[in-house]
Amino acid sequence: MSSKSERNDRRSGKKPIPANPSSGPRERGQKPVTKGFSGREDASRTPRSPDRGKADADNFLWGRHPVLAALANPARRGMGRLLATPERAAEIEEGRLAHGHKIEVVEGQILTRMLPPGAVHQGLAFKVQPLEGVSLDDLADPAQGVIVMLDQLTDPQNVGAVFRSALAFGARGIVVQDRHAPALAGALAKAAVGATERLPHARVTNLSRALERLADLGWRAVGLDGSAEQTLEEALDAQPTVLVMGSEGDGIRRLVAEHCDVLAKIPMPGGFESLNVSNAAAVALYEAARAQRG
Repeated sequence: MSSKSERNDRRSGKKPIPANPSSGPRERGQKPVTKGFSGREDASRTPRSPDRGKADADNFLWGRHPVLAALANPARRGMGRLLATPERAAEIEEGRLAHGHKIEVVEGQILTRMLPPGAVHQGLAFKVQPLEGVSLDDLADPAQGVIVMLDQLTDPQNVGAVFRSALAFGARGIVVQDRHAPALAGALAKAAVGATERLPHARVTNLSRALERLADLGWRAVGLDGSAEQTLEEALDAQPTVLVMGSEGDGIRRLVAEHCDVLAKIPMPGGFESLNVSNAAAVALYEAARAQRG
């Protein structure tokens, strides 16, 4: 842009007037002032916060199944910013899937730039605050069926997959610790394929005290531990059951394990005793659902 201006000045016979001393002739070895696309000095730009990407991810749902499930969730009515490519917008309008939300039509490249790197948005994104969850008593009373408790699982993909399995096998809901659980949005919601919108969850401050309260309400806690003596098949019965899952690295913490009624393992006759925690949760939920029917 500056070169064009200088040519125009030469044609008119006028010399360009420097805006400040630094825009005049440079001495040998002096570096030019770096300018961005808009012509403003890069030094004046506000640096991007390292937490901005995470904050954006915590406030976005993306992908067809997570967004459509969120739109159908009554708790989401009247909130959020729905963005869709022209093709997805037409699909939502024809199927009457917006449920009162206004559609903002944008191009796919714009969605890609708005979302974290690698986000597979499928032409849909929904900017909204994460769900707050329900109280422990609302989730657990009356005592019936299966509840999953996650002890410091922090990987969004694993937590999302556990939500998906829990919904598939008919669990009542999921209990997580408030300070050590990822937001139910972003990559987690994508992995859950809409399950976070359909399955209730409760956030508690202390898992051990939560297990005490669940015991008072009539629940029996079964903790998964690879070194336990009993198998899941032996430990599970038709009583209301809390399946307690620990992190892949550390497993269930000692104090939480002490509040379980029994610890049980998944037998692995193949000799390779290493299951991803989300896979282990799916196996445990299948066994628990079968025990409930029995």
